[in-house]
Amino acid sequence: MLQARSISRYVLLSLTCLLLLPTISLAKPSGPEPVGHMTASASSVQWMTSADHEKVVLTVVGPNGAVFQKEFALGTMPSFRLQDLGGRLTDGSYTYELRMVPRISAEAKKQLAAARAAGDDDAVGRIQSAAGINPEALVQSGSLRVINGALVSPDAEEPAVASQPAANSTTSSLSGPKVIKPLDIVQADDVIIQGSLCVGLDCVNNESFGFDTIRLKENNTRIKFDDTSTASGFANHNWQLTANDSASGGANKFSIEDITAATVPVTITGSAPSNSIFVDSTGRMGLRTATPVLDIHVATGNTPAMRLEQNSSGGFTAQTWDVGGNEANFFVRDVTSGSRLPFRIRPGASTSSIDISASGSVGINNASPNSNAKLDINGAIRLPGVIYPTTDNGAWITNESGAGLALQSAGTLRLKTGGTTDRVTIDASGNVGIGTGSPGSQLVIANGGTTSSVNAGATQFTVASSRTFKENIEPIDVPDILAKIESVPVVTYDFRNNGPKDRLGLIAEDFHQIFARGDDKHIDGQEVQMALWMAVQKLTAENKALTERLAKLEGTIAQQKPQP
Repeated sequence: MLQARSISRYVLLSLTCLLLLPTISLAKPSGPEPVGHMTASASSVQWMTSADHEKVVLTVVGPNGAVFQKEFALGTMPSFRLQDLGGRLTDGSYTYELRMVPRISAEAKKQLAAARAAGDDDAVGRIQSAAGINPEALVQSGSLRVINGALVSPDAEEPAVASQPAANSTTSSLSGPKVIKPLDIVQADDVIIQGSLCVGLDCVNNESFGFDTIRLKENNTRIKFDDTSTASGFANHNWQLTANDSASGGANKFSIEDITAATVPVTITGSAPSNSIFVDSTGRMGLRTATPVLDIHVATGNTPAMRLEQNSSGGFTAQTWDVGGNEANFFVRDVTSGSRLPFRIRPGASTSSIDISASGSVGINNASPNSNAKLDINGAIRLPGVIYPTTDNGAWITNESGAGLALQSAGTLRLKTGGTTDRVTIDASGNVGIGTGSPGSQLVIANGGTTSSVNAGATQFTVASSRTFKENIEPIDVPDILAKIESVPVVTYDFRNNGPKDRLGLIAEDFHQIFARGDDKHIDGQEVQMALWMAVQKLTAENKALTERLAKLEGTIAQQKPQP
């Protein structure tokens, strides 16, 4: 007896430990499982996938709006743990979606990208068909239920409720539990019930119908439309109205199922708010409103919006956009790139703030943009720059390379390149400065402290030439300057490539060879002038010497001349 008790205690202890261990249960699928078979424990769920694929994207949405999304590469089982939600875990029904991204060849992706760039949707369809790509084929969804912070096992069986037999039911015995013996009734004629009808194992005698005309009453309620058409050309899909999942932990929901195609095109989950979908007598649809005023009317207390999600199952790069609006703005949000808002319209924006005409011209505050202009702006333009100093109050047109054009309120136009230094400035009086922001003449060229300037009517630049601007000053002497100048011919010429014709001047190669200044392609006009200046100095010195010699000879002749 003692030994028997010990064995019994051992068995009882073993069974207790097994019951306490978290178990991975084989979930009972409530529908098709094209992506993977689900197994679950109290704290996690995973799916066993077998088909060849690139990755699987798992999305789980909780009853409080919490969203969990993760990608799983080939060879990794998609899984979800309750702790993945952190502090957002609440009891209730969770909806999951598994989307399998097929393996697509590099060549097919290249063809799809080219077709997308060309805007050829027909080509996209042909390429996807040839590559066996069906973006909607490998999608699986379902529900999970969390109670007291744990997942409900999907293997649990709901016990049947013992129904009370009707007064005239045939029972198995006169004592003990009464069991209804099912008896099929076949009526080969119309059946008219002038009352209410209850169908299901849990219907009872003297059922209280209230206003119900037909009632389905049991723990799994379904209405199936079984089309027996077999002749070619006749529709034959079977359909079903399904109320709630049958598996433990399943969803409270009402669905329209395409039994033949094994899909669930329409589902409404339990506790959906009133007027989640409302269609009025004119065909207008309201989402969360019973009074739609346009074809589609969305009403909510915080930012009604629409999500446009392109997943990668079609061979294209995944991209998600949101379009929505609230009291702050109407916006387009680039979710994939960090929830940026590249397009926003603020409340109160004027009519035709942006207006695109039939010709493709864009008007800014202009309802009739000129068709000859791609952009027609009615009003001032201000483009604050981010490259130049914030103390610069100019309206800048800039690019990333550091080039910019400033339109300033004082009437000054400024051009910068490669940094913050003015390259060209046109002031309010029309003076042009190159390398200076304060031109004092009609054209000023500056480099550091050295400037050259010219005004209308002048034939030469006024050059900064004070000793205060110069250093390393050395005199130069060219004894044979006249011979050098004589050896450089003056010619007439025409410039090539439709350049100026019948010009008079020097050839750069000749000047460079004789004077060794500049290079053999260009001539510095000031150096030519200085060569002529030295020639004048040489001629002046020779003239002075000749004049002095002549005076001396004249004096000698005068002395030798006989006196009268």
